Amino acid sequence: MPSKPLPLDPQQSAGYQVRRCHRRFDRLLNACLAPHGLKTGYWYYLRILWIEDGLTQRALSHRTNVTENTTASIINAMVKDGLVKRMRDAQDKRKQRIVLTDRGRALEAELMHYAVDINLRALEGIDRKEIDTCLSVLNRMSENLARAFDDPDGKICENDDTCNGSSAD
Repeated sequence: MPSKPLPLDPQQSAGYQVRRCHRRFDRLLNACLAPHGLKTGYWYYLRILWIEDGLTQRALSHRTNVTENTTASIINAMVKDGLVKRMRDAQDKRKQRIVLTDRGRALEAELMHYAVDINLRALEGIDRKEIDTCLSVLNRMSENLARAFDDPDGKICENDDTCNGSSAD
């Protein structure tokens, strides 16, 4: 019989707090994007393509930390909405690159101020040193969690043979 799990107060859980913040960022961003007819899921791909246009679907999936199937669905919808197009790679015809359309590129100037405003609101009243510490800790946490997927046994959860990282999104 498994032992009783240790109680974990959500207020003291890093995972809970990160998700809570993310959901609030997401809700504010959605409120800003909806009047433009954009889905919040598009934002993460647009942000990456505004920085580095012409990535492969696999690279986009990796950079957004989303499964390739989910990325494919979102890219299909973005193509349909005229934000991106697929183009064959000049050197490797087997690869397709995801490229912003003129409309997708123009949205950067139209929408980036929302991200800036939301971040400023979130960081209001927090001094620069605390922000730098928080970002450093979050980056290290992300690296620690990424290493869990590199475990040669593929086992993520201690003492549980059913838990592995193969289906994580």
